[in-house]
This record gives sequence, structure tokens and C-alpha cells, in this order.
Amino acid sequence: MNNPRWRYRPCALALMAALCPVIAGAESYFNPAFLSDDTAGVADLSRFEQGHQQAPGTYRVDIWRNDEFIGTQDVRFETAAENTSPVAGGLTPCITRAMLDRFGVNISAFPELTHVTGETCIPLATAIPGTEIGFNFASQRLNISLPQVAMQNSARGYIPPEQWDEGIPALLLNYSFSGNRGNDDDNSYYLNLQSGLNYGAWRLRNNGAWRYTQSNGESHRQWQNISTSAQRTVIPLKSELVLGDSNTGNDVFDSLGFRGLRLYSSDNMYPDSMQGYAPTVRGIARTPAKVVIRQNGYVIYQSYVQPGAFAISDLNPTSSSGDLEVTVEEKDGNPQRYTVPYSTVPLLQREGRLKYDLVAGDYRSGNSEQDTPSFAQGTLIAGLNNGYTLYGGTQLAEKYSALAIGAGKNLGDWGAISLDFTQARSQLADDSRHEGQSLRFLYAKSLNGFGTNFQLLGYRYSTKGFYTLDDVAWKSMEGYQYSDTKNDDGVSDVQSYHNLTWNKKGRFQVNISQSLGDYGSIYVSGSEQTYWGTDDSSVWYQLGYAGGVRGVSYSVSWSWNQAVGIGGTDKLASFNVSVPFSLFTQHGYRRDSAFDRAYATASASRNSNGDNSWQTGISGTLLEDRNLTYSVSQGHTSNNGASGSASANWQAAYGTFGAGYNYARDQHDLNWQMSGGVVGHSDGVTFSQPLGDTNVLIKAPGASGVNVENQTGVKTDWRGYAVMPYATVYRYNRVALDTNTMNNNTDIENNVSSVVPTNGALVRASFDTRIGVRALLTVMRGNQPVPFGAVVRETTSGVTSMVGDDGQIYLSGLPLTGELLVQWGNGANAQCRAPYTLPEKSLQQAITLKEIRCD
Repeated sequence: MNNPRWRYRPCALALMAALCPVIAGAESYFNPAFLSDDTAGVADLSRFEQGHQQAPGTYRVDIWRNDEFIGTQDVRFETAAENTSPVAGGLTPCITRAMLDRFGVNISAFPELTHVTGETCIPLATAIPGTEIGFNFASQRLNISLPQVAMQNSARGYIPPEQWDEGIPALLLNYSFSGNRGNDDDNSYYLNLQSGLNYGAWRLRNNGAWRYTQSNGESHRQWQNISTSAQRTVIPLKSELVLGDSNTGNDVFDSLGFRGLRLYSSDNMYPDSMQGYAPTVRGIARTPAKVVIRQNGYVIYQSYVQPGAFAISDLNPTSSSGDLEVTVEEKDGNPQRYTVPYSTVPLLQREGRLKYDLVAGDYRSGNSEQDTPSFAQGTLIAGLNNGYTLYGGTQLAEKYSALAIGAGKNLGDWGAISLDFTQARSQLADDSRHEGQSLRFLYAKSLNGFGTNFQLLGYRYSTKGFYTLDDVAWKSMEGYQYSDTKNDDGVSDVQSYHNLTWNKKGRFQVNISQSLGDYGSIYVSGSEQTYWGTDDSSVWYQLGYAGGVRGVSYSVSWSWNQAVGIGGTDKLASFNVSVPFSLFTQHGYRRDSAFDRAYATASASRNSNGDNSWQTGISGTLLEDRNLTYSVSQGHTSNNGASGSASANWQAAYGTFGAGYNYARDQHDLNWQMSGGVVGHSDGVTFSQPLGDTNVLIKAPGASGVNVENQTGVKTDWRGYAVMPYATVYRYNRVALDTNTMNNNTDIENNVSSVVPTNGALVRASFDTRIGVRALLTVMRGNQPVPFGAVVRETTSGVTSMVGDDGQIYLSGLPLTGELLVQWGNGANAQCRAPYTLPEKSLQQAITLKEIRCD
């Protein structure tokens, strides 16, 4: 049905202009005769005679304060005493003191507000001069503009702690299982379990892993308790308290694992404008390979990758610091090993900011070749004026003491630097005593005009007598550390080597990227460690270039890896290209086409031993939600001849599942992996994709199979529950349900919610759902339809609507059996009741049509 178009002629415009003064001075009047020849068949419309009037009551609205989204909440609205904008519907919000606290208003600065309590409505425009309030009824958006002098002295993005949600009591479990079955009954399995309990502000966590390997007729199994800890927020101190297994910070000293107590300032509790850095592990696989990443002696990540360059950016380290030891276990039996530095940029703090970190406990490395000496550590960082920062700290143990002091400076356009000095005294495994010093320099800068980003550029120089607490913990002066796996000869692979007579001398590390605009980008990252007592050094560098044109992406990379004491240098060069299938179609890219989402890939590599490999293949995504990825490739290697692989990964609502097959000369193996989460809460048990540290439990009772916006594969279960993982702590998290994926019998009052979780919390985002029939009912009273404009309410569910033409009413969320109360005025003679019964099949229909009687 086309909307009518009004055309005005000159005479009509003149008549309207003449009548405007009369119209402006009179109230609107709804003549029922315009709606029906039978004026008795029209409800009482007097409430609409005041212009753009809406009924007062409670509405769920999006609140914006000074153009910043605050959240969504129920707000009571009253009829405005004065004229308001037409879009406001004649309503004005009831602003309470609790709402002003949420907005960040400095209430103590306004005497009128200090005595206001409870749900009393505050005349905001008079209480705080300069305040403006705007409400759009159609979009349900409330805009509040407050003068800056009325606000608390807080940074942009500040969220008051009163809005932080500690979450609900819950049991949590994260699981990850992977396996590999090769030739001659060579098998390996890895199971990681991360369990937890949330109660109030406390978070109890345990991280354990089980590994099983079978090779050459021998089997080995091991269970490792990686960590157990209890943690909670200390909001008044903007700090976190940890009891149990954890890691120290790495601001002043190197990160150490410990078992004990830690109380430290939490950067996350401060707004973004007052404060990070997470490593991306890059590498090049010559063959289908398994990537294992260790931190502080523990395996924190394991997955399978295809030949070519890879980048892992979804790490969940056991600490926020500590170098990452990467092993790429190639199918040709020649593993790659290198270390990715995991450090922070210079330690600058804003003026007036104090950051502290206190630790007491036993050193814990996860290495059986090291002792567990008791130690205490304290660090303090203070932000001064003019861009300066002072910091320092101390480490104390029975056989070790260290004192550090340093300063940082914001150089403006030249970036930021820090310089610190550490004095240490040590007693080593042979009871020899040493004293030495270490000097560290760090620099960071983004040259936006040139597209250059010095993410981290640093150098540390140590004298011959300088050792760290980690060095003092070794039980012997030198030795090899072996991995759990064995090669074809039954010998364990060497994992690392230590020699305390070769103590560290100089360490250089760099992480620089350079944008070339339309021509791509280049990057270089790596580190080099020299030692006293030997000319050998540990070296790891990566250099790469990446670009793209018309959807075709390509990259060239080179890596160099050398470990002291182990021998050998591994250099590797590679080339990769990816071409979208949509490039060969006439219609261009179509997001809903599996063909257009497919890519042809090719890669080639050569190492320092002269071994060559190449691979070609096809990869892409399938399914409507594009949550099934696949890859098929064929190639050739110098060592193993022809090779091939195929893999698929499905990111489902209740977990992620993957499988792959690889073959080469005399080699065949099958690998698989699955991971997911389980949450136990007061409403039952909910299965999910792998959990993050902080998560959101979505509660939409009865709304099954509804997708969560911006979350691949996440949808509500048969009861209407889902878990949205990886919520951002101390920030507004928008949780939205995709109404386009709802069933015919489901309606949601408001599909958007906002939560602010604390660290480790499981917060609940609840949605009001109406589960029932969508119906277009024709209600007859005697031989006539009920009056137009009458208000209708279903007596048991509370569903409401309004009568349209010919007695028709649209209602959603209706129960199959119920009763409608129809009211078109005041008194018993202006209402009737209509009992009804709908067929069972109505629950599956898009809309049900039925005529019912009202008496």
C-alpha cells in the first residue's frame, strides 16, 4: 500500500497561512467522524488532543551523556509541564540522584542536590544551570548535556566504580583437547583444563594440562598443575589481590613465576585516556606443523598450522609478561625454536599517578632443574609533571638482593624513553659470590607522518658480575633442558641450555613496522643476546614485507634463529600469495557466496640447509554464518617428496572443532582439536565457545537459536541462554541479540543491553522475552467490531496493543489460551472481555488470523 502524498496549491497555502494564528491558539481536536461514520465505534481519543503526546510511564532508553554512550536502562517519564520538542512526545525524564552518580556529576558542588534521596525527581535544568535534556521517543534515546564544571574531575571514558559489576556466582570450565595419530602407532594427545569458581568479588582458578606421547613402542604421560590461585579486586585501591600461583610484573625487573601473594595496581581500572601491548607470534612453517608456545616453562598454546607464514594473535598467557618460547614441530623432523620477547614500552605514567606492585612468596619456574627460593619484591612508579616518571624497586632473597632506580621522559614528537640502573649481589650454585650492575634503555615512538612505528627498541648492558634471581635459582652451574618428546632415535630433543659462567652481557631488541601506503608494509622484529665468557650469541630476527592489490595479498619474509649452547643456525626465507576467487567473476565479491569467499594460495620456502618446499591450495569459509573454515593443499619438500594436507575448523555455538590430515613420503597422520567452555550458574548449565578471563551470560528465557551480534557462531541454546566470551573489563560492553534470527513465536522487548564487568567476572545480561503466538485478531462485540483506538491487554501475560481498523488487533507473545481485556473509555460499559483458544500450529506460523467474540 503506497503512502499518500499531499500536494499543496497556491490558494491552499494562502488559506493555511491565514488560519495559522487561530490554529496556534487552539488545542487539537480528534473528530471521530474522520475515523468512522459510526462515532460510537471509536474509542475515547481525548488523551491525544494535546499534540504529540505519549503516555507517561517507564521506558527502556539509551542514555548519552555529553555525546558519550552511558548505557541502556529503564527510566521513568512524566508528562512535561512545559512545551517540549515534538520528538519527545510531551514527556520529560525523572532524573534521580542515583542516575547523577552514574553520570559522574559532582553532587557535592550543588547544595540543592546533596539533600535529595531515593527516587525523587530532580529539576535538573534549575539545579545545574547550563544543563540540556533531549529525548527522542521514536528512537528511545535520552541525551543529557552537562556543563563541564558539574562533572567530577575524571578522565574521558571514566566509568564510576558503582557501575562495575562483580558478576554472579558461577562454576567455570575451559577445555582444549588436541591429538595426533601418525605412522607405526605414533600418537600424541594434549588436554588443557582451566577451571574456576566465582563468588562475589573472589575468583578461584586452576590451570592444568595432561600430555600423552607414544613413539617407538614407548609411551609417556604427564599431568602438570600449571597454576592455582585466588584473586579479587580491591576497588578502593584500584588494585588486584592474588593469592597462589602467578607472575610478577616486568616493569622494573624481569617477570618471575611465584607462589605466594601479590597486590598490584590495575591499569585496567583506569580509563583508556589514562593508560596495552600484547605480542603477536609470527613464524614460517615449511610443512604442516604443530606450534607449541611456552611461557615460564609451561605450555600455554598448542595448535596446528598449514605450510607458510602464520601469525598467532589470540594468546592467553599465564601472565602479562615473560618471554614466549616458540617451537614449530615440522613434519620433516627438523623443529624450529625461537623466543619472542614479551616486554612493555617505557614506563611512563601520567602526572600524579602512582603505580605499585608488591610480591612475597616462593620462586616458581616450572623447571625441575631450579630451586624455589623465597623472595620479596616491591616496585613503585610515580608520574611527575613535565612528562617525567621516576621508578624503582628491590628484590630480596637469601642468596640474592637487587636495587633498581630509573626515570622516563615523554619527548613529545620524538617519542618516549626510559633509562634505569640495577645493582645486584648474587650467590650461585657453586657458592661463588658476585656483584654487578645492569643498565637498560628503552625507546618507543610512532612516526605517523612516515607510517613508522617503533613499538619497542631497547638495549641492556650488564657487567660480568651481574646475575638475576632466575640465575641464582639454578641447581647447577650449567646443563641442558630436554623436551618431553623424542626423535626417531629415541633421544629427547634439547629444549634449552644454561651456563652461569656465560652470564648475560648485552641484549638488543627491536620491533619496528613501516607502512608504505598503497604499496604495503614492512616490519622487523627480533633480539640478540651476547654473553660474557663466550663469543656465541643467541639471535632471533624476522624481516618481512606484505602488500596487496585488488584483493590479492602477498608477503615475503626471512627469519634467522640461533641459540647459544645448542649449536646450528636456522635461516628461512619464504614467499606467500593469496588470490580471491571473486577476482575471476563478473559480479564482484558477494558476501553470501561460498565461491567468492574462497582463495587460491601458494607458498614457497628455503632454509639454510638448502631444503626447499612449496605448497599450493584452496581455502575459504562455508555456512551462512561463515564459521566453517577449510583448507586443502598439495606440495613438495626436498626431504619427503610429494606432500599434501586438508583441514577444517568449525566455530560452533558450543565449542570449536577441527580436524586435519597430512601425508608425505612414508608418512601419514591425522590430527584433531576441540575446545569449549562450560558454565554452571543458578539457572542451570550453559555450554559455550572457549571462555575468556571475563565473560557475559546472556539470559533470554525461551528465545532459542538467536544469534548474538558481532560474535561468530555464538547463539542462544534451547533454553535461551548463551555465553559471550572475552568481555572487556571495566568498560561498557554492548550485548545485542540479532532479532532477524528469532523464531516466529519469539519477541524481545529490547534486544540491546550494556554491562561493565570487573576482572574475571561472569556478568548477566538479561532480556525480556515474549514467547507465544503472533496473531492478527478481529474482535467483534455483538455484530460490530470493538471501537477503533481501544486499548487491549491479555490478562495473564500482560501483552498489550491497540485496536486498529475493523476491530483488528496485532499481538505478539500470546499464550495459546487466554483472555483479552478491551477498554475504550471509563466505566464498566466501556470495556469487554474476549476469551480465546489458538491451535498448536500457531507457534510455528509467522502470523495467525482469527476472529473472536468480546462480551
